[in-house]
Amino acid sequence: MKPTASRLTALGNALSTKEGVPLPESKGLQFEFPGGCLDLTRHLINEEVFKTLLEHAVSRQLCESRDAMFAGERINASENRAVLHVALRGGVQHSIEVDGEDPAEYAAEQLDRMLAFADAVRNGKIQASNGVPFTDVINIGIGGSDLGPRMAVEALRSTTSGPKVHFVANVDGHDFELVTRELDPQTTLCLVASKTFTTLETMMNARTARAWIAEAVGEDHVGSHFAALSTNAGAVQAFGIDPERMFGFRDWVGGRFSMWSPIGLSLACAIGSEGFRELLAGAAAMDQHFAQAPVAQNAPMLMGLLGYWCRVHLGFAGHAVIPYDRRLGRLPAYLQQADMESNGKRVSASGEPLAGPTGALVFGEPGTDAQHAFFQWLHQGTDRALVDLIGVVHPDHDHDEHHRALLANLVAQAEALRHGRSPEAARAAAMEAGLQGDALELAAASMTFPGDRPVTVMLLDRLDAYCLGSLVALHEHRIFVEGILYGLNSFDQPGVELGKTLAKTILPQLSGSSSDMDDRLCWLLQQCQKGLTKT
Repeated sequence: MKPTASRLTALGNALSTKEGVPLPESKGLQFEFPGGCLDLTRHLINEEVFKTLLEHAVSRQLCESRDAMFAGERINASENRAVLHVALRGGVQHSIEVDGEDPAEYAAEQLDRMLAFADAVRNGKIQASNGVPFTDVINIGIGGSDLGPRMAVEALRSTTSGPKVHFVANVDGHDFELVTRELDPQTTLCLVASKTFTTLETMMNARTARAWIAEAVGEDHVGSHFAALSTNAGAVQAFGIDPERMFGFRDWVGGRFSMWSPIGLSLACAIGSEGFRELLAGAAAMDQHFAQAPVAQNAPMLMGLLGYWCRVHLGFAGHAVIPYDRRLGRLPAYLQQADMESNGKRVSASGEPLAGPTGALVFGEPGTDAQHAFFQWLHQGTDRALVDLIGVVHPDHDHDEHHRALLANLVAQAEALRHGRSPEAARAAAMEAGLQGDALELAAASMTFPGDRPVTVMLLDRLDAYCLGSLVALHEHRIFVEGILYGLNSFDQPGVELGKTLAKTILPQLSGSSSDMDDRLCWLLQQCQKGLTKT
C-alpha cells in the first residue's frame, strides 16, 4: 500500500479539480467540545479521505508528539526547550520535572503573585504615587506580549471593571501619543512586557512612558507607576522598577503562547483574578480534551488534519478567520501571529528543506463587515481558502433581532461558500430579474458561484472567560498538530530575528552616523531623513 501522504495527494488531486464535491456524511463531524460545538461537514472530504487522514495521524505519530509535549520533553529542538504553556493553566495532570523543578508548581506560584497584584491594583490597595487608585493601565509590549492580552481584553470588554486597560505596541510614536493623549500620567500604571527587557520596540516605548510619568510625578516616584513582565532582574531594577514588581516565566513559554503567564497581567487587571482563573479553566478543559479524546473525536486534532489537508493536498494557501461577534474583532490578528509565526517555516524540525507547502496565509475580519470586503474573493476568486466561521450562541445584549440576523448571515455564508450557485440557478435568477439576450447571458455567468470552499463552523456557548480560554487553547493545539504534519518545529521563530538585526544596523545609518552603504540604500535613507530633519 502507498504511504498515506501519497494517497492523500492522489485524493486531493481528484477532489481539487472536481466541481460540486458532495457533502461528507455528518456522522463524527459534528460534535461538542468544552464551551462550544464544531461542524466540519462542509469540508472537501469523503469517507476515504477522512479514513486516510486518520491513518496519516498514526503514521505521523500525532498522539505521541502530543504526549511528548505534555510530558515536558524538549520538543522545541532548535532551542532545546520544552513547550509547556499548558502547565500555566493546569493542563498537565501529573507531576513532571523540567530543569530541576515542577513547571506546574512554578507556574502556580507566579500566577498567585500576579493575580494578587492585579486585584490590589483593582481594589486600590496598590495606588499611584499621589495616593489615589490607578485609573488606567498601559501594557507596553509587542507580538506575543501584546496580541493575546489585547485580543482577550477586547473580547471580554463587557465584563471588565476596575482601571481601563490600554495597549502600546508599535514603535511608531503615534501609537504612544494616541493612547496617552487623554490619560493622566499621575494615575496611570505601565506594565513593561519583555522577557529579556531588551526588545527594541518595547524598550523604546517604555523609556518614552518613563519620561512621560517622570515629568508628571517626579523621578523619585516613577517606580510606583511601573511593573515588569520579565526575567531580567538586573535590567528591570536599572530601569527603576522594584524587583517585587517583576513577574517572570520560564523559557518553556513561547511568546505567542504566553497569554496565560504574567504576560496576561493587563488582562487580569481588567477582569480580576476570578475571571482570569475562569479563562485558565476553559483552556485546561480544552487541554484535557486534546490529551484524552480519540483523534476522530478530538477538535484540535481534526481541525489540524483538515487544515493540513486543505493546505498541502488541496493546495489552498489562504485561511480566513471570520468571527461573527464584534468582540472577537482582534482574534484574526492574534491567530495570524500564532499560526504564521509557528508554521511559516521552510525547513523541517531537523533542519532539512521542506519540499511541500507549509503554514497558510491567515487573515480575517468580523462578520458581517467582512462580507462587504473580501468575501467576493472568497466566493468567486480563482484561488480558494479554508474559511472558519465562529459564532456565539448566547449574546450579552437583548437585541434579539440583531442576533438572529447575525447568526442567519453566518449560516448563509457557510452554505453559500460550500454549495455556491449553479449556472442554471444563476440563469433563472437573471431571468427573474427581467434580463434578456446578451445581458441575460452576462448576468448568468457573473452570478454563478462555483462553491466547493471548505468551511469550519464553530459556535461558542457564550463569550465569557471560560469559553474564550477554550477557543484559544483549541487553536494553539490545532497549530501544533499542523506543524507536526508539515514536519516542522512550531515553537521557534528564526525568521523574526533577521529584520530585528538589520534594524539595529540601519538605525545609526538613518541618524547619519555611517556612510558605509550602497547608492540604492543611501537614496532611500536620505528620503527617510527628510522627516527627521529639525528646522
